[in-house]
Amino acid sequence: MEAIEVSENGHEPGGANSIQLIAFSIGEQVYGVEITTVREIRAWNGATPLPNTREYVRGVINLRGTIVPIFDLRARFGEGKTEATKNHVVVVLAVGDKWIGILVDAVSDILTIQRDDIHNVPEGENMDAELLNGIITHDNRMVGLIDLDTVVGSTGEEA
Repeated sequence: MEAIEVSENGHEPGGANSIQLIAFSIGEQVYGVEITTVREIRAWNGATPLPNTREYVRGVINLRGTIVPIFDLRARFGEGKTEATKNHVVVVLAVGDKWIGILVDAVSDILTIQRDDIHNVPEGENMDAELLNGIITHDNRMVGLIDLDTVVGSTGEEA
C-alpha cells in the first residue's frame, strides 16, 4: 500500500503537525483511525458470538491467546448488520490497554494529513457526531475520523 501525502494548506508532509491514518470503507463512506492504534489487519473469518451483547458486537476472536471483541462498525453507526463475506476485513486496534477489532468492508489507503486539516463534525438532528472526532477532505471525498474511545467506551461491554 502506498502512502499518500496531503499538503493542501502549504504545510510540508511529515513533522510534528502531521499524522498518518489507515482509511477504510463501509459502503460508500470512508473512515480513518490513527495508524499508531492499528495492530493487525486480517481477513474476516467469523467470530464466536456471546450472549447478551449489543447488536453491533459480532462476538470475539482468539488472536494468539488474546480474546478480542469484534465490533460491526456498520451496525455501530446504525446502518444495519454487515453481511460479512471473506472479502471483508477486521482491523485490530489498541484502545487504551484493550484490543478490539472493527469489521469493515475494505482497507483503502494510508493517508498522511496535517492536524490543521481536521475539521469539526457538524452537529445536526439526524447526525450521530459523537462517534467521530473530526472530518478531513481527501481527493474530493470526506473521511470521518473515528473516535475509538467513544465507539468502545459507550458500549457497556467488557471483553
